[in-house]
Amino acid sequence: MFFGDNSLTQYIGTIMKTHNKIIELLKTKGPLTAKTLAQSLKVTTMGIRQHMLALEESGEVIFKDEKAPRGRPTRYWSLTPKTNSYFANRHDELTVQLIDSVIAVFGDDGLDKLITNREESAMRSYRLALADRYGVQEKLQTLAKIRSDEGYMATVEQEGDFFWLLEHHCPICAAATKCTNFCRSELQLFQSLLSDVAVISREEHIIKGARRCAYKVTPV
Repeated sequence: MFFGDNSLTQYIGTIMKTHNKIIELLKTKGPLTAKTLAQSLKVTTMGIRQHMLALEESGEVIFKDEKAPRGRPTRYWSLTPKTNSYFANRHDELTVQLIDSVIAVFGDDGLDKLITNREESAMRSYRLALADRYGVQEKLQTLAKIRSDEGYMATVEQEGDFFWLLEHHCPICAAATKCTNFCRSELQLFQSLLSDVAVISREEHIIKGARRCAYKVTPV
């Protein structure tokens, strides 16, 4: 097959666009089959398999075959840590260095004050954004939009009589791994923001090995 310069550029661009969509789906949905990916992206299963082989060769995805009730095992694809570079990381190395510097100069109390200041600043900003929002779902949708703008890839799902606030990426993961109080601060922030309409608990945690942070939000 012969490509002119423009055609080749367009062809490569189309492939990369599909790769990015696949990576985003696996990031937000977790392990998926080629069939499910094909249905979501409205392409053929054979086409998706070709993309998955390319992504596997580049070290960006891996697969696991799970036993099916009948017939051949079902193959599920998931991301490798190599794909973390696709998502915001808020300059991990610099963040850790700054935390170390704060502790060295001001001690643990100084770091606690820094985290508290960050929490208070976020609280003011978030409260302003939620001021004209009513009900749990409307407040959560607005909060998820804010968090997504900050790099958390947040979504809201309803399950029965409660909701999930799901954060599929952690742009401050290095800071939170270094000092877990950053995560404590965020949970307290959500609890304070929605204290008049819901009870919130964190059921899944990226730092503890989960693929996302999942907050269960129960209306009161």
